[in-house]
Amino acid sequence: MHSKRSLIRIVRNPEGIFIDPSGKMAGRGAYLHDRSDCWERGLEGSLESALKTELSEKDRERITEFMATLSEKTSAQ
Repeated sequence: MHSKRSLIRIVRNPEGIFIDPSGKMAGRGAYLHDRSDCWERGLEGSLESALKTELSEKDRERITEFMATLSEKTSAQ
């Protein structure tokens, strides 16, 4: 189990899905590790489930762009 401080928050609000590095944006949130493999799994469906919404193409693009800044896959801890 990781503390919230070591995870990255994604938030859904009426304007869409956003990366929330401060963890303070209003809206329904979900947390992912700072590794691209975790974000790839999130895009496969678990993120939609956690945020209780369907990701638009624009949301997916925003998440994919942020994902490109993350570290590569790592071995299991």
